[in-house]
Amino acid sequence: MNPRLIGVAGPLEGTVCVLPEGEVWIGRDSANQLWAEDGSLSRRHCVVRREGANCSVRDVGSRNGTCVNGVPVEEQQLQHWDQLSVGSSLLVFLETESASSRSNPVSFEDTTKFAGLAIRLRHERKIPRRPEEIFAELPGTPELTRYLQSLLKIATGIGGIRDRESLQWQLLGFLFDVVPAELGAVLYFDKTGEVESTAAWDRVRGPEHAVPLREALGGRVYAEKAGLVAGDAAGEELSARSVLCAPMMISEKVLGAIYLETEAPEGLFDESHLQVMTAVGSIAALALENLRHWERLREENQALRAEVNLEYNIVGISARMKEVFEFVRRVAVTDATVLVEGESGTGKELVARAIHRNSKRAGSPFVAINCAAIAENLLESELFGHEKGAFTGAAAQKKGRIEMAEGGTLFLDEVSELAPELQAKLLRVLQEREFERVGGTRAIPLDTRLIAATNKKLSVAIETGEFRKDLYYRLNVVTLTMPALRDRSEDIPQLAEHFLAKASRKCKTRMKSLSEEAKACLMKYDWPGNVRELENAIERAVVLGSGNVVLPEDLPEAILEAGWAPSDGSAKYHRSVKETKRQMIVQALQQAHGRYLEAAKTLGIHPNSLLRLMRNLNVKASMRAGQPSSRDQ
Repeated sequence: MNPRLIGVAGPLEGTVCVLPEGEVWIGRDSANQLWAEDGSLSRRHCVVRREGANCSVRDVGSRNGTCVNGVPVEEQQLQHWDQLSVGSSLLVFLETESASSRSNPVSFEDTTKFAGLAIRLRHERKIPRRPEEIFAELPGTPELTRYLQSLLKIATGIGGIRDRESLQWQLLGFLFDVVPAELGAVLYFDKTGEVESTAAWDRVRGPEHAVPLREALGGRVYAEKAGLVAGDAAGEELSARSVLCAPMMISEKVLGAIYLETEAPEGLFDESHLQVMTAVGSIAALALENLRHWERLREENQALRAEVNLEYNIVGISARMKEVFEFVRRVAVTDATVLVEGESGTGKELVARAIHRNSKRAGSPFVAINCAAIAENLLESELFGHEKGAFTGAAAQKKGRIEMAEGGTLFLDEVSELAPELQAKLLRVLQEREFERVGGTRAIPLDTRLIAATNKKLSVAIETGEFRKDLYYRLNVVTLTMPALRDRSEDIPQLAEHFLAKASRKCKTRMKSLSEEAKACLMKYDWPGNVRELENAIERAVVLGSGNVVLPEDLPEAILEAGWAPSDGSAKYHRSVKETKRQMIVQALQQAHGRYLEAAKTLGIHPNSLLRLMRNLNVKASMRAGQPSSRDQ
């Protein structure tokens, strides 16, 4: 047991803290064991306590809170791989050292102890010896020597390949150099034993002809984990042909098979051919397993880099947000499908990620797809993947997002934008827990949790025929409605401080503070764009502001209009500008008989901008021509 905290992002990135018995304090003050010059950290932010094998974290009244796996906590027991967010830093808690950090001891022995002859590579030999030169010196038959040469050539040739399709075709080319076959194929199996992909070649008829394969023979090789020879050489009649099928196997697991056919009387397959192909299969299986491992590492690396660049904290102290945090805690431990509703910019994806990170699927992928951001004709392939040749441009097999999320969580954002045909396919996937790739005929089992999000009320979309009722009932197992920012205005100061720290890091500027006047403006604005609009407004203030304090004039004009009442000499100017805008809007509405769309067209602005100005300036949309507003009466 050697628990420790490792900094993976923010000012504490690269920090490694082995947790001793007792307490480790984290904060901005240098008196803490873990400290950083970070404005979003309190002087004494939180404390991590270790008692034997148990470690826990406790927030000590910090300004921006302490989060575990994206959820604010007051005190919580830490588990292996928990992510601890403090200020602008992200720390990972590890209970034990990983196995990769340990190795067996090494003992060196003098080669003079060997009684036999030791082969040495002389330094004076500038040109490396070819395989033919080495094997020509070995005892045995010329045929055995040729086989050994071919095995070395195959092992050397496929070791550096980083693409499955290339591995298949390279291996096919080597096979025809080793055995007298007229037809060959390399098969890859999936985890159920079905053929996942193939590469085949008929040397007699050419590439324009289909290659017939004995599927039952491949299935038998997979089941028995043994190579087979069928046909004349095996004492059987198989269309006067000799067929060989050898497994590509590693650690008692069959990853694929090598399939060869011939009908030349002088080249019928025998036991020696099978032995050589079994050895080739072992080499190819090792290359394939290394390739799969490399692909997994690459995907995991990309996912980790993406997650490190995300903002993990869900900030809020209001009663509405405490309900959200409690919802996450209760739902995360289950596999229930979750539907998150709420206006744009309220943090629906952050909640989805928090549910995933606090679930038993946290070690598996979190795959997000925005249904509104991908063209309708590409969305099906993006979701379900496609087989090679399924449509024009499908040059290779591609996994879809659903398959990439195997064992983890699939997040469908803006699910209300799914086309009706895709809604039907998604419904079937949720019912049957299996899917088919585009152009495929084989059902692939599914073990993925689904979280969907929408900024529309799906119950309303059902009434208008835009969304299937049966799919809605499948998605609406557990539903959360994210509160709009105007409904939790007490969180605005804390959110503003959080975004100030974030914008300062992003823009590489000194941390700024928020003036009371600017804070008052933020509190009075109704935030139609929610948290996302607040973040953009704070970043704008950091970029355009000239001092160390964010002032009202650094904020966007719409926010300034909502609540700033200047007390200096500029008050008269701002009141005049505000009144002029109001009069122009009132006049346009009177001319349009209260129809704001026509009024917006007259003013040359977007209708949404007009509605926002009407709210800020207290102009009623229901006024008619010749009727004064309530303010004028």
